[in-house]
Amino acid sequence: MAVDVTTPSACEIKVTRVFNAPAKLVFDCHIKPQLVPRWMLGPPGWSMPICEIDPKVGGSYRYVWRSESDGSEFGIHGKFLEIDAPTRIVHSEVMDGMPGEAVVTMTLVENAGRTTLTMLMRFPSQEIRDGALQSGMTDGMSASYERLEQVMSESG
Repeated sequence: MAVDVTTPSACEIKVTRVFNAPAKLVFDCHIKPQLVPRWMLGPPGWSMPICEIDPKVGGSYRYVWRSESDGSEFGIHGKFLEIDAPTRIVHSEVMDGMPGEAVVTMTLVENAGRTTLTMLMRFPSQEIRDGALQSGMTDGMSASYERLEQVMSESG
């Protein structure tokens, strides 16, 4: 299924995708450290050697990805601001080496066993939002969500 990417305002990116899975499974795949590294890898050729998640309000997370081809790494980290299982997660997000902190709100709406994920990313400026778009982030999300669909079919 396709990922729908829009820019509802000068500082926001909205990503929407429908999954053939219940909301609880989609939710769990976003907060369980044993599941996240199986799917949140972006394009082929990347691994996630660091996946630390403390899934509670005020808890933190850190992900580091590594390129299999050249060993380069990049990471993100942040704090959980709101968790309402299995329908909503709000967290801060800082990409290593980049300015500013985004606030990401993920909502899950289940209907007849299918779940619509909507992720709204609010950046501190249009320049930072545009940098995120130009980084290939949404292509990586699309590839990761394809992998997530496979992980959920194995787990569900």
